[in-house]
Amino acid sequence: MNPQAEELNVVLKAEGRVALKLLSERGKSIFFPRKGLVAQGLEARGKAINASIGEAKEDNGSPLRLMSLANLVELDPAQIFTYAPSFGEPALRDKWQAMIREKNPSLGNTEISRPVVTNALTHGLSVAAYLFANEGDEIILPEHYWGNYRLVFSEACGAVLKTFPTFTEGGRNAEFNISGLSAQLKSPGEKKILLFNFPNNPTGYTITEQEAENIVEAIHSAAQSGKTILVITDDAYFGLVYKNGVFTESLFARFANLHENILACKLDGATKEDYAWGFRVGFITFAGKGLSKKALAVLEDKAAGRVRGSISNTSHLSQSLLLAAYQDASYKGEKERARKLLKSRFEAVAAELERHEEYKEEFEALPFNSGYFMCVKLKKGDAEAVRQRLLSRYDTGVIALGSLIRVAYSCLPQNQIAALFANLYAACREL
Repeated sequence: MNPQAEELNVVLKAEGRVALKLLSERGKSIFFPRKGLVAQGLEARGKAINASIGEAKEDNGSPLRLMSLANLVELDPAQIFTYAPSFGEPALRDKWQAMIREKNPSLGNTEISRPVVTNALTHGLSVAAYLFANEGDEIILPEHYWGNYRLVFSEACGAVLKTFPTFTEGGRNAEFNISGLSAQLKSPGEKKILLFNFPNNPTGYTITEQEAENIVEAIHSAAQSGKTILVITDDAYFGLVYKNGVFTESLFARFANLHENILACKLDGATKEDYAWGFRVGFITFAGKGLSKKALAVLEDKAAGRVRGSISNTSHLSQSLLLAAYQDASYKGEKERARKLLKSRFEAVAAELERHEEYKEEFEALPFNSGYFMCVKLKKGDAEAVRQRLLSRYDTGVIALGSLIRVAYSCLPQNQIAALFANLYAACREL
């Protein structure tokens, strides 16, 4: 093992033991190379003659650039064309950390790491999988999950997705399955990795305030019994909640200082929160009771080491544009306008399903209250066959997931919602 990695692990052994126990073998071996090229470049910064930078410069020291590109963006060329640090742009990291606290007031003064910038959520998940998932490790999650988790955790890392039924019985009024989660936590093995995604893709469900309390109680009980637990929260759709009584914070806030046997890892970003899908800017943040600032900094180093070892760094232009937006006085108002638009589509979907009792002959909606999506479960027949019929006969596109049809109402004009469900009902009846 590289001496720099060993130095980081020594800090965790003394000041962040739960993190050291949860790290994968690769996670223990990774480090951010603060010596070598990086260190030499930092030492040369500000020197009159500096031939250490792997960038091209104009004679005046500004980035060498094509004006056909530079003229497209009204930002300082240094905020566009230069490499961003592997950790991410410092001002953006600080701003995002402050925004995490603002959105999750129950964090209070709990110590959390400085977010490390990733190439959006998928890359953040990949970084987390690299740091914590050994081959054969189980990832506990509800059965309705984003299919990309298979590629990230199973195919790339050899981990096993261990699911439990997402909901209890009860159709649209079903509840999140706390007993299923508890059963998985009590299964053999000390190390437990949990993955939560609320609002959930594909179901569009976020836990209620009471369900959040029940989840916290179940995981706290498991930690007290001796389990060592990593809680990963995929908060891609954070903030898009449309009903009262729904939990509006991230579960990360509840686990950040809950028990010495729990490490919390938050994955989030601008992709859905700020409607910036192509920017590819996300963040990975850590917290845990008993972890010192030095221990949290070690986890930042390991995450940034993986960023450097995979993509080197994330788009500087995207980071600069987002930071400018977050500092704009109109930002919060624009966010609320967008949320209200999505909420109006959610309400239109709910009203349409309520209006047509006959739809229950063919399909039933799973619980949904947030995010971009909702799902219906077919009473009979094959979802893929229904999808194909919708394409060929009704000029309508949806996603088929086993016995489920996922509807992304986030991208539908409100005047198309009634026609979509009418088409779905007709296609089901025909088949």
